[in-house]
Amino acid sequence: MARAAAARADLPPLADGRIGEVYLSAGEIATRVAQLGEQIGDDYAGREPILIGCLKSSFIFLADLSRALPIVHRVDFVELAGYGGRGTGGSSAIRLLKDLDLDIVGQDILLVEDVVDTGLTLHTLAKTLNLREPQSIAAVTLLDRPYRRLVDDLPVRYVGFTVPDEFFVGYGFDLDERYRNLPDLHLAVDDQGS
Repeated sequence: MARAAAARADLPPLADGRIGEVYLSAGEIATRVAQLGEQIGDDYAGREPILIGCLKSSFIFLADLSRALPIVHRVDFVELAGYGGRGTGGSSAIRLLKDLDLDIVGQDILLVEDVVDTGLTLHTLAKTLNLREPQSIAAVTLLDRPYRRLVDDLPVRYVGFTVPDEFFVGYGFDLDERYRNLPDLHLAVDDQGS
């Protein structure tokens, strides 16, 4: 264990000039995730929700949230791909790459998102899963950008942080499929000058 921590400390992740300053520290994130876990635990007391993570960026948040929940729950994942993109957070169509393994008929579903932006992805996922007749569908998101919404009827019940229109890296967010393991959430710097 100490060896893994030492190896992690030796990583030079900030040598990549696209990784900017820390926006949210690991401590700030951990505190908020614990608060969300307590709130969700209270709201779902006596029930056994299924946490559904949207791969890939949400997996670290989902793992921490799962450990913060004081109630019995199950975990499953979906993977979605957006296409016809329109920049940050925008896709005109969504395709399901990995479906659920669990049957959700009559179950309480809690969708775990890394960020809710335009709302198109979450809206499509919630509509798709609702056809499978769950008891309820709600969503928890680590980051929220409500001012970018294109869809109003979203099941977002729990929000970690409302954030500006920036790209982030760390805590599950990647740059070229790298740096998801950074414990802090950093601003991503545009190295293209645009």
